[in-house]
Amino acid sequence: MPNYAAAVARYFEAWNATDADTLPKAVAAAWSEDGTYTDPLADVRGHDQITAVIQAAHEQFPGFEFKLAGDVDGHHDIARFSWELVSTADGSAPVAGSDVVTLAEDGRITAVLGFLDRLPQA
Repeated sequence: MPNYAAAVARYFEAWNATDADTLPKAVAAAWSEDGTYTDPLADVRGHDQITAVIQAAHEQFPGFEFKLAGDVDGHHDIARFSWELVSTADGSAPVAGSDVVTLAEDGRITAVLGFLDRLPQA
């Protein structure tokens, strides 16, 4: 049985990595080589493209970090969880979502299907 919490912890380590050296390593630890990430704003495959999506999120929301919102739920090789994008300055969370991940036998992510539940007001 996969360790869902450990896989999701690695996922958040990748999403919260901002250093140019740390981010690619965190992505490689969290995703399989041909892993995918799909949400309403992105549909990418592989470490380089996933890294680019994470970098773009940090450029759009500097000073924010991704945090787990609630518990991780899983069965077989699938886990689901909710998250918020939280300001380190004031604790506001303008973005929130829910993700479903599929895990490989080694515990790394093979696919993410992301949903955006809350977006900033335009």
